[in-house]
Amino acid sequence: MKLDPFYLIVDSAAWVERLVPLGVKLVQLRIKDLDEASLRREIRVSKGICEGHGCQLIVNDYWRIAIEEDCDFVHLGQEDLAGADVEAIRRAGLKLGLSTHDEAELETALQAKPDYVALGPIYPTILKAMKWAPQGLDRITPWKQRIGRLPLVAIGGLTVERIAGVFAQGAASAAVVTDITRNVHPEARTLEWLAATAPWR
Repeated sequence: MKLDPFYLIVDSAAWVERLVPLGVKLVQLRIKDLDEASLRREIRVSKGICEGHGCQLIVNDYWRIAIEEDCDFVHLGQEDLAGADVEAIRRAGLKLGLSTHDEAELETALQAKPDYVALGPIYPTILKAMKWAPQGLDRITPWKQRIGRLPLVAIGGLTVERIAGVFAQGAASAAVVTDITRNVHPEARTLEWLAATAPWR
């Protein structure tokens, strides 16, 4: 399986509508603390936009809703993985991405036979409090060796200026949140990311 090298993560359908038409081909909808009806609306709107622009939509956490809404890709953190029915996800035909931060989590992830593995945070991140220190670029290569042919997604503190380093170490895709969503000009920054990741596309 091949992932686009530019992996955008946003928290609303409004962001999907704003940025996917610029040429984004891989986006994760990561929404926290929203009631189910609103969440379903966000997923449906995002799904429609992505289908219209040839973009792969990945739903974070809500695997049951992703199945019911006929999505085809879900991403789970380790806590969500522990409570998820991976067999049900597979039976529904969904692909599965998993987060990892240390060796134990990588073992757990590989047992679930995911379609990709994410490693983070590579650099310090302001997005959320992390109990893990930044992994650094040096962690990427051994992680890639461990997962073999699976795509490795690097996440955490990535900017346009840092992406060449993660690809050089073996990552297949660079995930980004704040470098775009907290940028003064998100559309312009998205175009910069698209241009910078083009050599790996």
